[in-house]
Amino acid sequence: MMKPAFFVWTVVWFVLLAATLNSFAADSHHDRDFWRAIARAHYAVPDHESADALSHELSAMLASPDPELRDEIAYSTLAHWIYRPNVLSTPTLLSLTDEWRANLHTGLGEVGTNSVLLRSFSALCLSEMGKREAKSPFMGADRYHALLAEATNYLTAERDLRGYDPQLHWIHSTAHTADLLAALADSALLTKEEAATILHAIDARLATAPQVYTQGEQDRLAAAVVSVIRRRDFDASTIDSSALDSWLAHLESEDRDVWTSTTPESLVRYQNHNYLLQALIVRILLEPDSPQMMKYRQDVLKLLSARLD
Repeated sequence: MMKPAFFVWTVVWFVLLAATLNSFAADSHHDRDFWRAIARAHYAVPDHESADALSHELSAMLASPDPELRDEIAYSTLAHWIYRPNVLSTPTLLSLTDEWRANLHTGLGEVGTNSVLLRSFSALCLSEMGKREAKSPFMGADRYHALLAEATNYLTAERDLRGYDPQLHWIHSTAHTADLLAALADSALLTKEEAATILHAIDARLATAPQVYTQGEQDRLAAAVVSVIRRRDFDASTIDSSALDSWLAHLESEDRDVWTSTTPESLVRYQNHNYLLQALIVRILLEPDSPQMMKYRQDVLKLLSARLD
């Protein structure tokens, strides 16, 4: 039988432990004003706070249906801290990268639910990791290649393609994943096979989207295409034949029956391709002149001219 004194001390110990845990939980969850103050201070880490610890608290907000918490606070703060050197430790950068990679699979396949917010904003945060990786590598080859494969899969597998919602504000999974692919394409680790995979994933997304994108998605996808084609190792062939040619030819082949076997799906695909090509030519024109870019400009203009006749 438990002695009374031992029982009392056991109870006291558990009460103190619970109080300690509750205090830690309270300290680890900061209110909205705390985060707003960080933004006003140009995202400086507050005294006596750890950016590493705070970053995981911010990461949990990426699933929030509150657009201020999700976008203006969580994403914006994380983006600044990822961009700045010596704010987040390498272990934290790696753990956040792995956490957000896993988030790309959470609820995948659902349409019209809030689960897309976590997936989409994880992709957006991963785009900031991709930008940092291109300038100051930290991921390692295995993690980078795994992330790129997951990103291309997520682009084509996402079924909730909402852009802007009156209550939730930006959802934008396609645009955010395009940003991620554009960032990853700037890395020295990208292989020619992976470059082709990015282009094919973009084509597949446009070919299977159930609606015409109307909120800038094609422009963000075009930016990802340019990140691929401006690489020196993208096209090792002669100037008379381009690795881009076959991709453009495939897009055109998908639309060859649009006016003879017209369906709502074929019209959506055709228009999404048109908007992508229009955004792509503008993006190419903004690139520095080079024989490679001049050839790509001619290729895209030739195809656009034929489609719009």
